[in-house]
Amino acid sequence: MSESLSSLENKREQLYRQLQETGDFRRGTISVVFSKCGKKNCACAKEGHPGHGPRYLWNATIGGKSYAKNLSIGPEMAKYQDETSTYKNFLMLCEQIIMINEQICEMRPVQAIEDENELAALKKKLQQMFTAKLKKK
Repeated sequence: MSESLSSLENKREQLYRQLQETGDFRRGTISVVFSKCGKKNCACAKEGHPGHGPRYLWNATIGGKSYAKNLSIGPEMAKYQDETSTYKNFLMLCEQIIMINEQICEMRPVQAIEDENELAALKKKLQQMFTAKLKKK
């Protein structure tokens, strides 16, 4: 059985409230990195050695540009971990809001236009709008 329009609107309002309660967040992930220095005499050059580290690195791609920052273990890393976790929750909430909005849009009826002149004007307006978009390409 499908849900009623009012119940979907209530769910959407609850999600909006949860979205308002979302704290600070940032994009990205935190990774653990081991690296080899390249010196032949170093212990990291031996087979099976993981390398120097661990180093903790925050990585993000924002607007096509990659960002990275070394994090010190402790309060700084905990802060970044909380913020990236909150970002994942933010994305999940946004996806749920989108899904519910799509269901609401499907349930709402199409507006009927009785006046022929008004209908013709709407058709002309829409046709001009989409024709203009095609010409831009």
